[in-house]
Amino acid sequence: MDENWVDVGAVEDLSTSRLRRCRAGRIDIALSFVDGRFGAVHNACNHVGGPLGEGTLEGDYVVCPWHQWKFHRVTGYGEPGFDADRVPAFPVKVEGGRVLVDVASASPRQRGSHAPHPLARPPRRAEGPVRVAGISTTAMNRDAPRYSGSDDLLASALAAVAGEGCETRLIALNALRFDACEGYYSKAARACTWPCSITQMRADDELTEVYEALVHWADVVLVATPIRWGQASALYFKMAERLNCIQNQITTHNRVLIRNKVASFIIVGGQDNVQGVAGQMLGFFAELGFQFPPFPYVAHSRGWSAEDMERNVATVRDTKELHDGAADLARRAIELSRRLLRTEPADSVARGGRKAHSPRRDVGEA
Repeated sequence: MDENWVDVGAVEDLSTSRLRRCRAGRIDIALSFVDGRFGAVHNACNHVGGPLGEGTLEGDYVVCPWHQWKFHRVTGYGEPGFDADRVPAFPVKVEGGRVLVDVASASPRQRGSHAPHPLARPPRRAEGPVRVAGISTTAMNRDAPRYSGSDDLLASALAAVAGEGCETRLIALNALRFDACEGYYSKAARACTWPCSITQMRADDELTEVYEALVHWADVVLVATPIRWGQASALYFKMAERLNCIQNQITTHNRVLIRNKVASFIIVGGQDNVQGVAGQMLGFFAELGFQFPPFPYVAHSRGWSAEDMERNVATVRDTKELHDGAADLARRAIELSRRLLRTEPADSVARGGRKAHSPRRDVGEA
């Protein structure tokens, strides 16, 4: 037998599965079996190297389990409209009840011309005053607005620093349409990409506004949340899960996207657990790379036994000390930011007990 033809197994065994991952000598392949015919393509997806053989089949197309890129199981070409992309495909034959793959006759890998996403540019701070992004995470119905204590204190904070020459931007999560994290990190660390694969693949995903502010525009981020059953709002966590793609760049590429930036928090609730909410937010934003001023959050809660929400709302609205406290929080944040902006960010950051994986090639070759 020609040494280029590699025996990958018995027909009887391999025909029991429509799609599987297997080896042809030293090459990792996705082997499919549909309507009595085998197909073999390279296992590594063109996108970020996802394992095609662990995906699914839609007709004659292999669907990558990481981000749903599709390639013809026999020819390797991308689905219609994306056929400028192609993964290597291998001739397959059956002889004597064995499946043979010609590893020397692979078609070439082709990558279509895909313009980089605007978020993928290197973070470079433009000249100008300190820039402050306020992020409202209240989940109240945006079409039926009513008073929000966390939003009111955030407005006081932004107004205070705007009056001191800072640029400000308010981002209301309940005004954005964005999907929940799809958990690709649970498949493989490299499956969680920057920019987020959801943002890359869905032009209508509006979390781009948050990514742009955190990575590229803002020097200071003020996050305001109500307390819901002892936790930050559901919209806060929906956003936080989608921010995993920023933190994961450190894990997979030792690339810190957040440098010399400051975060602070405003927490308001009718029930208690202020310290628990603040602790989660501090821990999470620290993992993204943010730094914190002294006393990095302000909060208000009337506690578990105070179910009179009308009084709680009135207290936040009418108490000058709370609004002054929010303004002072923002001033502490911009004071730290101004100090940080006078320093050059370090080229690399030791993580203290955590290390980045060595970067791997995204796509293997046949």
